[in-house]
Amino acid sequence: MGNGDSRVRGLAARAGGWSARHRWAAVGIWLLFVVLAMGLGSAAGRVDVDESDQLKGETHTAAQIIDDAGIKEPAGETVLIQSKEGAVKATDPEFRAAVADVVKAVDGTGKVTDITSPYATKTISKDGRSALIQFDMRGDADTAADRVEPALNAVAGVQKEHGSLRIEEIGGASMNKQYQDAFGDDFQKAELSAVPVALGILLIAFGALVAALLPVGLAITAIMATMGLMGIVSHLQPMSDTANSVMLLVGLAVGVDYCLFYLRREREERQAGRDAQTALRIAAATSGRAIIVSGVTVCVAMAGMLFTGLAEFEAMGLASLMVVAVAMVGSVTVLPALLSLLGERVEKGRIPFLRRRARTGGPSESRFWTAVLRGVLAKPVISVVVAVGALLAVAAPALGMKTSQLTLDQEFGDKLPIVQTYNRVNDAFPGGSEPAEVVVKAKDINAPEVRQALADFRQRAIDSGASRGPIDIKLHDAQNVALVSVPLVGGSDMDKAEKSLEKLRDEVRPATLGKIDGVQAPITGNVAGSHDFNDQLVGSVVPVFAFVVVFAFLLMLLSFRSLTVAITSIVLNLLSVGAAYGILVAVFQHGWGASLVGAEGVGAIVTWLPLFLFVILFGLSMDYHVFVVSRIREARLRGRTTKDAIQHGVVTTAGVVTSAAVIMVAVFAIFGTLSMQSMKQMGVGLAAAVLIDATVIRGVLLPAVMALLGERNWYLPKWLHRLPDLTHDEPPEELAPAVPDEGKPLRV
Repeated sequence: MGNGDSRVRGLAARAGGWSARHRWAAVGIWLLFVVLAMGLGSAAGRVDVDESDQLKGETHTAAQIIDDAGIKEPAGETVLIQSKEGAVKATDPEFRAAVADVVKAVDGTGKVTDITSPYATKTISKDGRSALIQFDMRGDADTAADRVEPALNAVAGVQKEHGSLRIEEIGGASMNKQYQDAFGDDFQKAELSAVPVALGILLIAFGALVAALLPVGLAITAIMATMGLMGIVSHLQPMSDTANSVMLLVGLAVGVDYCLFYLRREREERQAGRDAQTALRIAAATSGRAIIVSGVTVCVAMAGMLFTGLAEFEAMGLASLMVVAVAMVGSVTVLPALLSLLGERVEKGRIPFLRRRARTGGPSESRFWTAVLRGVLAKPVISVVVAVGALLAVAAPALGMKTSQLTLDQEFGDKLPIVQTYNRVNDAFPGGSEPAEVVVKAKDINAPEVRQALADFRQRAIDSGASRGPIDIKLHDAQNVALVSVPLVGGSDMDKAEKSLEKLRDEVRPATLGKIDGVQAPITGNVAGSHDFNDQLVGSVVPVFAFVVVFAFLLMLLSFRSLTVAITSIVLNLLSVGAAYGILVAVFQHGWGASLVGAEGVGAIVTWLPLFLFVILFGLSMDYHVFVVSRIREARLRGRTTKDAIQHGVVTTAGVVTSAAVIMVAVFAIFGTLSMQSMKQMGVGLAAAVLIDATVIRGVLLPAVMALLGERNWYLPKWLHRLPDLTHDEPPEELAPAVPDEGKPLRV
């Protein structure tokens, strides 16, 4: 086996070579970067997405008016008093006594203000058996959940004294507290368990502790650096806790994958007889190049979220983009330095029962995938028909996809007591727990024509059937702003509630407040926010889709200088995403096998998930595609026939792709175990897509399609020859190992 000293060209090879020669400098620079990023990010502090920036349109306008006026809306709470058997009515002494006791008990906590009696506000149900006491929490609404417990205890105490009545509290603060108590540790546990799961799988894959720790260490340092960068960047683009969780998921996935690709190739070359320096140089020029191509493609995909115009999506996209870029840079710089420093010590900490037989003679090949590939390449037409047919069958349910903002009972089922309270309030007072809020801004809010328009709006909203009342108007004279709370007919039924909202916006408002010059009256609230979010998201689908697909196509075209490879890459990725959509719809919308993941009764896909999954999956699936196709192209350039190159490329990458996929599937599946249905959907969708991508797509469909295309895989029209050549990172032939005996594949 020759250990040639020929130079290899390309960014990845040069970066790896420099790092190997300046090992301590490379490690020191990386650690300094991580420490500086964390320190500067901590000093700068993180600016989170503000409610007024969440959406465009009326919801944004309403939030902006409130912010500009300096109005701090308190966290509102409601106490439902309801006859259990229907025998007691609001006019009965027992009911009145319960109302008085609740008012006294809640007021006695000293934590609330503006307590209103249902007899004063007329918040009594039509059947006279339910009533609402309303009050506000003192202090900042954002932290009200931390102060609501005394009020909850006071209400519970009154309940014990009135057994014939149901007395329950609900509101923003009490709901947030129950969420925190029930699910507050859910995310943290999932995030913390992801690292040991990844480490355990890497231990099995490598059989050595040091080798397994390297990918996890790189991913963790990349995540730490990105957390610091998020703090700095948040002053230009606000971030969020959701963006932080997505960044951790993506960072762990790509950080481990990139290191796995690099480390496995370096070990493979050493097992083939290369000296450490040559093995590292080949790994830099091959896997290093694949990492850069993949990383840039993933970054482009994540950048697609910046085109949604939704602040939360923009935060997730930018955070994901940054962590991928940091992990990519670390993989081609500090990783070669660490491998050069460790040398043979990378095999330290061998696990006895995972000790593998010594390998000699070249790159390792998977027996399983060798057998699969033999059948696929023998009958590529049948393989393509069967694989595409299966994927289309799995994707078919996606044609009937129904998206919706999940209601409280859809999101949490009956796991929380407050869900039953929420439903009871909505049954007795439709829309009472999800009212629309009209934010009226005028030059003079007390002008006679404005006051009359407000009165007309209140009456017409009820007459039109959009609301059954009671409609509450709060005037802020100093700011010339009025806040009008309108319970919507439809309540927790989002479809009906949205129709009521449309009546308010399209009929009631133009006929009343819309006739007064200089008056702004945007309508906001949970239903309005959901409606505006859906509209904006639907409007962003085409530009995001076009951006991701076009730029991914161009990157593949430039990286492989093959029109065929670029087109097949896009088509195969779309098939993978479509299959993931189909599984989501089958499980969460139609309920097929839903009990296996605890998703009974959801009936819809959360609105933001399809676009989010498309961007994330399109980016992550490129990891495997670039890695496998790079290996096939490398073998083809070294003189193998296309069919032999396909066989060699797929079976020699099968071990690393399988390991990487198992890690991703395991990490994403952890999020599928969370209690929130939206997180279940995300976890199941991501895990299913990665599993399909790493098996059916890369193991069957890709080699079958390439076998059918033959030499046309490398087709580039003459008029495209002037495109920049980004393929020069390929290693020269003299560094190539001898061709292994295809008849004796070695176990991975």
